[in-house]
Amino acid sequence: MSESTQNNVKKDEIENLIDRAILGDKKSLEILLLDVQDLVFNLSLRMLGTVQDAEDASQEIMIRVITHLSTFRKESSFSTWVFRIAYNHLQNYKKSMFSKQHLSFEYYGADIKNGKSKDIPDLSQNVETSIIEEELKYSCTNVMLQCLDVESRCIFILGTMFKLNSKVAADILDISSEAYRQRLSRIRKKMASFLDEYCGLGVCQCKKRINYAIVNHRINPKNLEYSSLEKDDDNTIFKFKSAMEEAENFSTVFSRLPSYYSSEKLKKFLIDFLQSDCYSIIKNL
Repeated sequence: MSESTQNNVKKDEIENLIDRAILGDKKSLEILLLDVQDLVFNLSLRMLGTVQDAEDASQEIMIRVITHLSTFRKESSFSTWVFRIAYNHLQNYKKSMFSKQHLSFEYYGADIKNGKSKDIPDLSQNVETSIIEEELKYSCTNVMLQCLDVESRCIFILGTMFKLNSKVAADILDISSEAYRQRLSRIRKKMASFLDEYCGLGVCQCKKRINYAIVNHRINPKNLEYSSLEKDDDNTIFKFKSAMEEAENFSTVFSRLPSYYSSEKLKKFLIDFLQSDCYSIIKNL
C-alpha cells in the first residue's frame, strides 16, 4: 500500500469517526480526542510556558473541540482544524502565569546574566545535577518563547518545533503562505540574535544557573515537572506533518526539544468528562 493510500485510509477513518461522534457515539469521540490530545498539550506547553497552564488550557481546548465538532466541514485535515481551535483559544488565554507577567528579550537576557551568581549555596537537595539541569533547560526554552508576541510565538513553534509546511501553518493562523514564511524568517533571526548573545551560540549554560533558578522558584527539585512527563521519543504525534526546509543551525536548540505524551491529569479529565452528566448535557444541546 502506497503512503498516499495509507493517508487516504487514515483520513477516511477519521471522517467516519467524526460522523459517528456527531451522532452521539461516545467511543468514536473518545478515539478522536485521544488521537489529538498530545498535539494540543504540546502546543499549549510551548505557547504558555508552564506544564500546569498547559494542562488547564488543554482541558478547555478539548471541550471546545467536543462542542464545535459538528462545525467541522472536512475542508482541511482534522488535526489542522484542532490546531486552529487551539491557537484561537491560546491567543486570548488570560489565566496563564506569563499573561500576567509579560517578558521581553531584554528582561530575560538580564536574568540569564544575573543567574550565574556564584554566592548561592547548593539547593539541589541531593537530586542529581544532570536531572535538574535538564529540567531547567526545558523550562528555560519554553519561557524564552514567552518573550515573543502571541502570533510570532505560534509561527515559530509551528515552523521550528512542529515543522508544519507553510500552507498548513498559514491556514491555521489565517494568513497567506508568503506572509507566514516572511514572518517565520524574521522571528528566527530575532531568536538567533538572542541566543548568540546570551546562550553562547546555543551552548547551554543551564548548569551555572541551577541554584539561582531554585532560589527564585523557577524550578523545584521536589517537583520536577518535565521529568515527570513521559517523552514521546518516536515523535509519533507529529507523523501527520509535512516536512519543511531545514532551519538555521540555531533552531536545533528548539527543534530537538522532546515532545511529550499528555499528562495523566489530562487523560483522566477526558475519560471522566465523557462519563459525566456534563457530556450528556452538551451532547443533547
